[in-house]
Amino acid sequence: MAKKRASSTKSSKFSLQKLKVLLAKIMLGFILITVFWVVALRYINPPFTLLMVLRDIERKTDGKDFKIDKKWVKYNDMSPYMGRAAIAGEDQKFMHHYGFDLTAINRAYHANKADSTKVKGGSTISQQTAKNVFLWPGRSWIRKGFEAYFTVLIEIFWSKKRILEVYLNVIEMGDGIYGAEAASQSYYGKSCRNLSRTEAAMIAACFPNPIRWTPKRPTRFINHRHFLIMRNIRILGPIKF
Repeated sequence: MAKKRASSTKSSKFSLQKLKVLLAKIMLGFILITVFWVVALRYINPPFTLLMVLRDIERKTDGKDFKIDKKWVKYNDMSPYMGRAAIAGEDQKFMHHYGFDLTAINRAYHANKADSTKVKGGSTISQQTAKNVFLWPGRSWIRKGFEAYFTVLIEIFWSKKRILEVYLNVIEMGDGIYGAEAASQSYYGKSCRNLSRTEAAMIAACFPNPIRWTPKRPTRFINHRHFLIMRNIRILGPIKF
């Protein structure tokens, strides 16, 4: 009887050890794959994102045609106001933080706790880029955990300039419209390299909900955001990478 118990205990320890080894291998494989993925996209422009695919499926479900209007433009070829407007409207500490703005996160947490009907975000441009490029849309603690992980990786392996360039080329800026070039062509009939300060600020003013808001028909709220972004652009001054 004692031998059977000892055998059972050894078998149980052996199985637990095998499980630990397996989990360690899975974790190591995940880290290696994701690091390689992030490093690769430092040099390769992502051709599409999961959000683009899901939005296209939604369009087809609603009886609309497929539409992914996008064209990659290097950051240096964009109007200097586009990057400044994005930072002024979304993440004024972008050039100084390491991926997270703890003050904004804390402010958003308390605001959402006080009024859960209006979800306020505290995500930085780095977090939004990580979410758009590597993850799926939605709100869950699991996705937030992955978002934080990829945010750390892109802050380590990408430059601030690359983060901003990718951000301005992949984020949703309208119904089926992705990136600054497509938005500029759609709303102003010109390349994003020729955007004025007020035009870039108006596009950035709609970033929080580009499906609901459009530069073509700005609401009172968007006009107020536009005013604040214009003011912040002047305060921030030129971006120095």
